[in-house]
Amino acid sequence: MTRVLLVDDQPLVRAALEMVITETADVEVVGEAGTGAEAVRLAGELRPDVVVMDLRMPGMDGIEATRLITAGGGPTRVVVLTTFDDDDHVYAALRAGASGFLVKDMALDDILAAVRVVAAGDALIAPSVTRRLISSFAEQRPAPGPATAPGPTTAVSPAPAPTPAARRLGAITDREREILTLVGRGLSNTEIAAELVLSIATVKTYMTRLLAKLDARDRVHLVILAYEAGLVAVPG
Repeated sequence: MTRVLLVDDQPLVRAALEMVITETADVEVVGEAGTGAEAVRLAGELRPDVVVMDLRMPGMDGIEATRLITAGGGPTRVVVLTTFDDDDHVYAALRAGASGFLVKDMALDDILAAVRVVAAGDALIAPSVTRRLISSFAEQRPAPGPATAPGPTTAVSPAPAPTPAARRLGAITDREREILTLVGRGLSNTEIAAELVLSIATVKTYMTRLLAKLDARDRVHLVILAYEAGLVAVPG
């Protein structure tokens, strides 16, 4: 039985989620909270498997609540659930320790399925959120300047220092880098296996190695590293 804590300042949202969860045999709601501070307190008391966390709440927001809940390294995992147009803090939420990021226009059954995925130890990001993450990184990267061939009076600038994420990738193999790139593109293990003509068991083995070599918390952390290292091509 997966134990869930629902956190949202809108009672109707909590009621809708609870209604769906009540009809399932393997997931139960053990508590509800309308603020971030209350969520932190209940998470400590109830020790749920998954916290479904809203971002925009009065007082302590969902990002800070997520950070406090996951800081102790306990088994409780957090899935952020927010509105489609209110995901400016996606990256911050994932950095805070969220294992998933969903949008409220998803079908309730899909949200419930995501809770199961996260409870099982995996991670999940809504496709629309993945696109926004890529766009965010595109905005942060400086545009490349025109190439200039060095001449007699042209100073050759030193190559830019690699990012911390790129340095961490020095420990992985070419195949692991290839798989990390596909993870960054949002592909599941099954899709990666089909793309590279590998068995799912082999892909899972590579995923385990990547998590260990990169000291990554979960699949979401691998996605972040793939973005930071520039492995994911930015559309446009």
